[in-house]
Amino acid sequence: MSHVLSPHTEAPSAASPGVPQTAPGGEHARAEELPPGTVTPGAPGLPGTLPPTLRDELVAFRRDLHMHPELGNQEFRTTAALTARLERAGLRPRVLPGGTGLICDVHPGLDDSRHDGRPMLALRADIDALPIPDTKTVPYRSTVPDRAHACGHDVHTSCVLGAGLVLADLARQGQLPHSVRLLFQPAEEVLPGGAPEAIEAGVLKGVGRILAVHCDPRVEVGRIGLRTGPITSACDRLEVALDGPGGHTARPHLTTDLVTAAAKVAAEVPALLARRVDARSGLSLTWGRLQTGHACNVIPQRAELSGTVRCLDLPAWRAAPDLVHAAIAELSTLYGAKSTVEYIRGVPPVVNEARTSELLQDAMTARRGSHAVEPTEQSLGGEDYSWYLEHVPGAMARLGVRPPGEQRSRDLHQGDFDVDERAIQVGVELFTAAALLGDGA
Repeated sequence: MSHVLSPHTEAPSAASPGVPQTAPGGEHARAEELPPGTVTPGAPGLPGTLPPTLRDELVAFRRDLHMHPELGNQEFRTTAALTARLERAGLRPRVLPGGTGLICDVHPGLDDSRHDGRPMLALRADIDALPIPDTKTVPYRSTVPDRAHACGHDVHTSCVLGAGLVLADLARQGQLPHSVRLLFQPAEEVLPGGAPEAIEAGVLKGVGRILAVHCDPRVEVGRIGLRTGPITSACDRLEVALDGPGGHTARPHLTTDLVTAAAKVAAEVPALLARRVDARSGLSLTWGRLQTGHACNVIPQRAELSGTVRCLDLPAWRAAPDLVHAAIAELSTLYGAKSTVEYIRGVPPVVNEARTSELLQDAMTARRGSHAVEPTEQSLGGEDYSWYLEHVPGAMARLGVRPPGEQRSRDLHQGDFDVDERAIQVGVELFTAAALLGDGA
């Protein structure tokens, strides 16, 4: 694997766009402390907590990103903001080859020569937004039409940035025991995600273990959801075209009835797959689009179907393309239609490695108490963080962002999605504790 990352030589000034010093409107953003009883004091003697001034700065940083969302592989402003802030802290970020996303290593003493060659612990954040409108009424609402940080990537980014700044301060004080890599990855929302290209660029070179969080509106702020083993699902995209000669609806026996063929494929392929894989694998094909025909008395010449294939475990995910191709071919042949199948690989499941999950649990317990870690179920959502775990052990925690007492959960990928910003402090302190309690080995 080649390491082709390039150093960023020109840093935007502190006044550059994307390097917020205050919250929108000129007032410092404030994130109130979590209320008494929500958390317990951190472990005595464990450094790396978040100072109030930095906490407020990170909230302002998150709001600035929220106001200026950028889609996958277009995150130039976000990358510039991160680069400038890390350089102000005395670090040397390196932008990824595509010009968006970056890595930044924090070494003991902030000295590259202090890296002893041991595998590093990496902290990963995704930095892209979604192509949907922001429907909230807040001062930091998106200023870009039909673009929104509706998945919490602005929070993930702020957490890893904050952890890097805290760890850099510990390094200056001689309290950072080993090197840590910050990884800000573009294009998570674009199948198969930006992770494969980042890996190809060498972001895992020297890394032995990797950590991440993902916002979860079902989990109350001050807590994380955690499990060992699969925590997300595989997700692929499927495009199917059925073709035939077409004809008159008065004479379906003289042609290929593509409407019936498409209906049978839509209904029976998922049922057929359910009998060809272990039910415990959770393989699920769901159609999102079926389009054919223009007139009530004309049998069309083409039908199109689009959908997703989701799967709970790796063996079934690896077998899914062949199974889907075979099932569609059998049914379309049965009804005399010619099928063309485009199976677009998405992402495998995120499978949390046991030792890394324990590290996250220990880190959260040290910061907030054992009650702040709750079990979580496997999600049917996809996450390209899974590609890193094909190379190194790692784990992802679900970061609670739901305000205490709020009954309605603002779901991900919706225009009204928002978070309790106190989650940023929780994420930073989780990452810093993990970096102090564990390493990349």
